[in-house]
Amino acid sequence: MAFKKALSSLIIALPAVLGLVVSPRATCPDGVNTAKNAQCCSLFQVREDLLNNLFENECGDAAHGALRLIFHDAIGIDPQAGGGGADGSIATFNETELTFHANTGIDDVLDTLGPFLQKWSHILTPGDFIQFAGALSLTVCPGAPQVKFLLGRPAPKAASPPNLVPEPFDSVQKILARFASVGFSPEEVVALLSSHSIAGADDVDSSIPGTPFDISPAVFDTQIFINVQLRGTLFPGTSGNQGEVQSPVRGTLRLQSDHLLARDSATNCIWQSFANNQAKMQSEFGAGSSSSRSWVRTLRNDLIPTPPPFTGTASFPPGLSHADVEQACATAAFPNLPTQPGPPLVVPPIPQADGS
Repeated sequence: MAFKKALSSLIIALPAVLGLVVSPRATCPDGVNTAKNAQCCSLFQVREDLLNNLFENECGDAAHGALRLIFHDAIGIDPQAGGGGADGSIATFNETELTFHANTGIDDVLDTLGPFLQKWSHILTPGDFIQFAGALSLTVCPGAPQVKFLLGRPAPKAASPPNLVPEPFDSVQKILARFASVGFSPEEVVALLSSHSIAGADDVDSSIPGTPFDISPAVFDTQIFINVQLRGTLFPGTSGNQGEVQSPVRGTLRLQSDHLLARDSATNCIWQSFANNQAKMQSEFGAGSSSSRSWVRTLRNDLIPTPPPFTGTASFPPGLSHADVEQACATAAFPNLPTQPGPPLVVPPIPQADGS
């Protein structure tokens, strides 16, 4: 489990914390904030800049990209191939890592986040910045968990080795094996895919950038686990794209990997268990960021705001019902859910961070 501990979580991957000494709560120079560790005072200004000027306090494309960047940086570690994991190498050595096919589209994410990374490079290393931005991105998404942030990652020394990021056209066995190599169980893999509830695809079908994976991409909810279990009937754009299968709702795109994980015997019951359990989704998504250090919670509470609560109800999209479920779990029936009222949905694309 050494590599799992090194990653800690692909959501908020946390390598060893370096050089922080606990001290009594200090009043920060801004005269407003206080922190148990005075070294954290400098991060409040970074936080406000990211929330107001990068994410614009919305669970939109910039927030989605920051969360995606965490994973693509953190998964770059392997017991045989090497790599530094969540060290920021995807930003520092982008000329290498952006050539990896699985990182298609990350250039746009770095174009958006890069100016802020450079602006605050005197305060945060690339690895710390990516993790901090990702933790903050969840705070603008209703229903998301409040996650912990630890400071102290060293600067990256080299690019990640290639072929470490799972692809949407990979088999379930290949995906689970990749995660197992760094200590993740099938249950943890499915929990990590909760991130797809606030995600979309720009490059799977490049003719329709910003196509969401479920009907509520601005809300961290269980809809992804419901939508993917429904029978696919259409493509939102063109057909024949690698890594895409038919989806049940116009305007949404279904990844082949999600489709298979929801139906494979190794993971289908795990997938189904999240369909109407918001609390489970929240707790298991961020479970890997826990720590026994008593001051970690203080860092979280000081720096990471509480996300807005989820106020909805797990439900089928308008016009769809339990009859549209492709039952896969053999030991439990898919939960009975209400159907949202109204005509069939056409989900709009996620507005792009560049304004398009």
